[in-house]
Amino acid sequence: MTSPLNVPSPAVGSATEDRWSPRLWGTLLVLCAAMFLDALDVSMVGVALPSIATDLGLSTATLQWIVSGYILGYGGLLLLGGRAADLLGRRRVFLIALAVFALASLLGGLVDSGPLLIASRFIKGLSAAFTAPAGLSIITTTFKEGPQRNRALSIYTTCAATGFSMGLVLSGLLTEVSWRLTMLLPAPIALIALIVGLKLIPHSDREDTRGGYDVPGAVTGTAAMLLLVFTVVQAPEVGWASARTLLSFLATAVLLAAFVTIERRSASPLLRLGVLRSGTQLRAQLGAAAFFGSYVAFQFIVTQYMQSLLGWSALQTALAFLPAGVLVALSSTRIGDVVDRFGTPRVIATGFTLLVVAYAIFLQVDLTPRYAAVILPSMLLLGAACALTFPSLNIQATNGVDDDEQGMVSGLLNTSIQVGGAIFLAVVTAVITAGGHGGGSSPQAVLDSFRPGLVVVTAIALAGLLITLTGLRRDRRTRRQPSVVVAKSAGTSAEKAEPVGVRD
Repeated sequence: MTSPLNVPSPAVGSATEDRWSPRLWGTLLVLCAAMFLDALDVSMVGVALPSIATDLGLSTATLQWIVSGYILGYGGLLLLGGRAADLLGRRRVFLIALAVFALASLLGGLVDSGPLLIASRFIKGLSAAFTAPAGLSIITTTFKEGPQRNRALSIYTTCAATGFSMGLVLSGLLTEVSWRLTMLLPAPIALIALIVGLKLIPHSDREDTRGGYDVPGAVTGTAAMLLLVFTVVQAPEVGWASARTLLSFLATAVLLAAFVTIERRSASPLLRLGVLRSGTQLRAQLGAAAFFGSYVAFQFIVTQYMQSLLGWSALQTALAFLPAGVLVALSSTRIGDVVDRFGTPRVIATGFTLLVVAYAIFLQVDLTPRYAAVILPSMLLLGAACALTFPSLNIQATNGVDDDEQGMVSGLLNTSIQVGGAIFLAVVTAVITAGGHGGGSSPQAVLDSFRPGLVVVTAIALAGLLITLTGLRRDRRTRRQPSVVVAKSAGTSAEKAEPVGVRD
């Protein structure tokens, strides 16, 4: 049942027409700008880390938290951010969080202290945890499910993938001048998006607290996500089998158990657990974790390979990734049509297949750069995989979901992405470390230590493909049966049966 509180404002223009109004395009571009900045900030800081360490005199352990602080704030608070958008109003949550993001960006570029820089990064991650699910749910409640929403989501998610890819190139260019520019660049863009958003984003929702706030669920869920991300980020440094790591995982399990118990009994849960009974939803969440986790780990290995072993500069390394980013950007307006024709299971399966092949090809690298034969084909396949898979996963996760739960599902999807990235990156890092990667190793020994990590990356992508294929088999069976939809009655948690051609 669609909540009347979430009907899009007529002033925005009809999202069901083939041609969108300029105002509707403007709204989408504001949301895309915020997602672009979120992704840009994740990737852009990496190249600047050596300069930051030299300028501020930071140790390696402290330097790690410039990256991890952002991930901690982002991954730990996404569930809360998604539900806050549903309860407090998507427009309000999005714009306030965007303003905080701009201020934190300005602070990060001006500070002269490591702890203050880390604090600014945590605040930026925290604000992104609110803009990402709020922005996605604004799209899914403004554009009608079907071709129009698919088109909007393909553009939106492509901006995220492009931001992640372009962050590498921009960081390489800006760091040549000053690392502070990598921190300051998002501030004016966020400010412009905020000003335009105040004008264009519709007043289509208002605070709805009829069910009350799930404070215990918010506390336990947020604490569990924060502790999980913190534990995974720290595990490679302190040891996976250390008492600290094991106790942290135990505490996380206790918090998650408490969270599940609270959500099952809450009248207005932070996360309605029934949503995970849908096989389509579960496959989207697991697929998103596998996709982003494998990509982040792959990028980490490739960056180390190109700079440490091949001796490439930061800019050369960034340009090596550019073909993937360009391919994603050029395909942005077409992926929605592809999904409309073939359905998300087929498109996601194709994307994961290309991803596995890309990683497998890169396994052939050696100490002699073979850009045309190995690196370029891998990057092109990677770009095609990103273009197909990322938008399709977002479409699959949000289709068939009521408007009043779009923020919740959006927060859950982004949590899967961020936590998957943190966990799989930590696992791959541990595998590389166990392989003997050290400062005194020969170049060949370092390369040999990278190969097991690449094998694990490929295995993660293969697992994502296998998960997707289960949905593809189900899709083939259901296409031979009549569509059945069981309506979810108001105030119950009964699930909708997956209608043919809607969820998938």
